[in-house]
Amino acid sequence: MLDAYNCYLEALRIQPNFAIAWSNLAGLFMEAGDLNRALQYYKEAVRLKPAFFDAYLNLGNVYKALGMPKEAIVCYQRALQVQPDYAMAYGNLASVYFEQRNLDMAILNYRRAIAFDSGFLEAYNNLGNALKDAGKVDEAMQCYRQCLALQPNHPQALTNLGNIYMEWNMLSAAASCYKATLSVTTGLSAPFNNLAIIYKQQGNLADAISCYNEVLRIDPMAADALVNRGNTYKESGRVNEAIHDYIRAINIRPAMAEAHANLASAYKDSGHVEAAIKSYKQALVLRPDFPEATCNLLHTLQCVCDWEDRENKFLEVEGILRRQIKTSVIPSVQPFHAIAYPIDPMLALEIRQVFRKYAAHSSVVASRYSLPPFNYPAPFLGENGNRRLRVGYASRSLALPLNLSFYPLPGPLIGTMVFRYVSSDFGNHPLSHLMGSVFGMHNRENVEVFCYALSPNDGTEWRLRIQSEAEHFIDVSSMSSDMIAKMINEDKIQILVNLNGYTKGARNEIFAMQPAPIQISYMGFPGTTGASYIHYLVTDEFVSPLRFSHIYSEKLVHLPHCYFVNDYKQKNLDVLDPNGLPKRSDYGLPEDKFLFACFNQLYKMDPDIFTTWCNILKRVPNSALWLLRFPAAGETRLRAYATQQGVQPDQIIFTDVAMKSEHIRRSALADLFLDTPLCNAHTTGTDVLWAGLPMVTLPLEKMATRVAGSLCLATGVGEEMIVSSLKEYEEKAVSLALNRPKLQELSDKLKAARMTCPLFDTARWVRNLERAYLKMWSVYRSGQQPRHIRVTENDEEFA
Repeated sequence: MLDAYNCYLEALRIQPNFAIAWSNLAGLFMEAGDLNRALQYYKEAVRLKPAFFDAYLNLGNVYKALGMPKEAIVCYQRALQVQPDYAMAYGNLASVYFEQRNLDMAILNYRRAIAFDSGFLEAYNNLGNALKDAGKVDEAMQCYRQCLALQPNHPQALTNLGNIYMEWNMLSAAASCYKATLSVTTGLSAPFNNLAIIYKQQGNLADAISCYNEVLRIDPMAADALVNRGNTYKESGRVNEAIHDYIRAINIRPAMAEAHANLASAYKDSGHVEAAIKSYKQALVLRPDFPEATCNLLHTLQCVCDWEDRENKFLEVEGILRRQIKTSVIPSVQPFHAIAYPIDPMLALEIRQVFRKYAAHSSVVASRYSLPPFNYPAPFLGENGNRRLRVGYASRSLALPLNLSFYPLPGPLIGTMVFRYVSSDFGNHPLSHLMGSVFGMHNRENVEVFCYALSPNDGTEWRLRIQSEAEHFIDVSSMSSDMIAKMINEDKIQILVNLNGYTKGARNEIFAMQPAPIQISYMGFPGTTGASYIHYLVTDEFVSPLRFSHIYSEKLVHLPHCYFVNDYKQKNLDVLDPNGLPKRSDYGLPEDKFLFACFNQLYKMDPDIFTTWCNILKRVPNSALWLLRFPAAGETRLRAYATQQGVQPDQIIFTDVAMKSEHIRRSALADLFLDTPLCNAHTTGTDVLWAGLPMVTLPLEKMATRVAGSLCLATGVGEEMIVSSLKEYEEKAVSLALNRPKLQELSDKLKAARMTCPLFDTARWVRNLERAYLKMWSVYRSGQQPRHIRVTENDEEFA
């Protein structure tokens, strides 16, 4: 550079008006980053030679680099006045307009650049960017393809085309573009980052992490990549590594509110609830208008029974909900959290809108796959050689049960049914613990069962059992959602069952693609899905009375007795052996006290029910309340609250959570179970009833508040355990505690009913579910729209 500099200076010494020398000298300073000197010399060049269009172009580039777009535009226009076919000037002028978001002028000038130079690669690529931002995506794709036709390995065009495919959820095509980009260039982190996102969406977490590793190898200070890798670690169960990444991201960008919020979520998952609360609060300090952090903080405070200023916090969340419901924004309150919120009953229909927003989002995701509408099996059984009803079960995660109600069929059905279940919880999960026998108990003369597992094999006994007992078991965990939907449709599934609802890992876009003519929700989520593509909700008349049908978007299918299924008669018979029961001393429980118990998670508790429990303890001499450290961080707060209510310290007892079989056995050590009205005991309710432990429960309106009452009624002795107000709740608990003979009689009745009552008769429940499926199919084959259905135990349907 020094030699060239000296040469240009010598030339200018000889001929001071040599414009080209001034321009070349300016170019040297521009390359060296001295923009002010470059600007000075280019100005001198165009002063000496007003028709010097190359100098005007470069002068415009300097102005652009200096952040002076108006001056840059003037220079490019001057260059074009001198040279009207100057393609490069049009391209540079367009780039300034693009940066100013004047997309119309950018598009116009990129087109002019291409008109004068049909081989102008960057103009094609940049025109594609402008068209894409202007919403003209099809034209943008055409530009990227034209660029690639001229240079098949153009990395930017490949990446940009991949970005469009990714936005459309055409993940395979997007991945091909990103891989092609990486094969022709090095040092680019964006394709690795986007590939990671695709792998994560497809459930391929290991490859996603590998791609994020590459992003961070190229740019170790990429805080966004650290957060994204942390999210992937968290989803794969590697919470400690996730926490490490979030902390690294925060060290790089301390004001990154999202990193603090994600760190809070990871802390919560790892049991460090107090640290989670601190991180959520820090996220809100950095970004006060952060609805997700506000809503998740509230739920975290619920989990540890931090009820300070509780009413105002819920009012704030209700305000967020109402604002978001009016817009296209997906609500910040997670559906599974909303079911346990003490929302004003007048807001019930608005809460339903929360679920509708999530359902609509799943429809948007589904539409990006651009699948044509599916064709469905013939509406009459027996056609095309199909003599059974095909049912599919799909699942990835479990929450709580759903409702269904049926009306009588116009006549008997002939043939059999095929059911499909889609789930991610075919493994060591409450879903499998409760439904383990269901898939193998279906009558193969009437029903052909398909299980679609959205999660990989965890090698547990539950997974192996379902695989061996289900007629068809397909692991689709590595497949994309559109491939799964195509498979379900090709298998001619007639009834598709969603066992997930809005729980972690659910892939509701599969159902939004509507691969089956009848789609129902069951066991995954104790509430409405708000989805037009979910036609029925399986429930019972107590849990979801028709008078509350306006809360649900689905038609209700009412099973006899109780919609909630369990597998205890098959897998937990040992609990009934009185010789195998533990002693209170084994757990440090007092031998001489009347022991109330609640084994629900702490987030289900609220000040109203806990105050009622304290009143009960004060009224029953020598009594205590047994709770679980679920989580442990709530213990101190509840003890302090009880003390404030006048309860003695030794009347509140906490123990750790136990494994399933031990938990059921030791439940029998309590005298009376106290349920939580805000969100009932569901699986826990079946646990304590199977253990022979009576309960007191108060049903409210929402589905999640009525499940325990349905469980009690299905034992045959439930009327004695259900109350209608908090006052009656308190009186019932005190009455039973003070009248030991009456409580013993209730307990004896409950224990005697376990082997014969409907609640624990899984085979009976499966027959009733098959009746429900036949009724749904009858409605469909008659050409009617879905309607509420009530199932009766009548074998005529199988005639």
